[in-house]
Amino acid sequence: MTTRSEPGDGRPDPGLRAIVSERRQLINLAYRLLGSLADAEDVVQETYARWYAMPQQQREAIASPGGWLTKVASRICLDLLGSARARRERYVGEWVPEPLPEPAEWISGRPGGTTADPADRVTLDESVNMAFLVVLESMTPAERVAFILHDVFRYPFADIAEITGRTQAACRQLASSARRRIHASQAPAAPTARQADIVRDFKQAWQAKDISALIGLLDPGATVIADGGGLVSAALRPIEGGEQVARYLADIAGRAPSNVTMLERTVNGQPGLVAQQDGVTVAVFAFDVAGDRIKHIWAVRNPDKLRPWTTG
Repeated sequence: MTTRSEPGDGRPDPGLRAIVSERRQLINLAYRLLGSLADAEDVVQETYARWYAMPQQQREAIASPGGWLTKVASRICLDLLGSARARRERYVGEWVPEPLPEPAEWISGRPGGTTADPADRVTLDESVNMAFLVVLESMTPAERVAFILHDVFRYPFADIAEITGRTQAACRQLASSARRRIHASQAPAAPTARQADIVRDFKQAWQAKDISALIGLLDPGATVIADGGGLVSAALRPIEGGEQVARYLADIAGRAPSNVTMLERTVNGQPGLVAQQDGVTVAVFAFDVAGDRIKHIWAVRNPDKLRPWTTG
């Protein structure tokens, strides 16, 4: 993102630091709304462009620049969400939200990017785990915006009503409906340390092509959803059933090149796996672990979604 350091008349802009400090909040918001770090960065850039397109006098008259930026970013996201269904229909195979590395590994999603400022890192909490983001994908754009703004970012319904063009009562209903979807879809998660143990056992069983061990780690109704975006090979439809998933994974392991390394990494704030080939990330695996079983695996192979995982 680039911003002008001075207004048009050459005088220093005293509000620049405050405006730029909102970037982290805007990235956090846009990523949760869109499920894509690249799209979130585009939204933030467009938001700042609109801010600086206004005359300086008009900018100075805005009592809460942060509130203005949030409203504009939210409206841009709402418009993008409205057109997302058509874009997803054209997408090759399944669409999975873009996975995020742990903060220490986060680097710019742009090609040729350098290590990001800590203020630019997306805060990793329960509202960015992959299972949560996938449920958000099932919501209407208005539900998603109302829920994220209110339940995650604690915005009052009066502000949300202005952003969405709906009444406060309607926004309350939208957030409540979204909340019910979240609660209905998510079983109690295993403690993080237990999740890490299960993912580690899964990795060892997968590398050993041990179908029996894999079946023991998978929920009977387990699913694998792969996202290649039509750019690399990936299953075009979900693989369902613990035994079917285990056999599918064992087949993949049997065909994997010898120079592929599987690493244990944090993915969207939870234990996950990263596959690297000659040091380049070629796949990221996110898991939904309930109890002692893996219920869902999301395998992201689309290289456009792996840019934040670039290590060089």
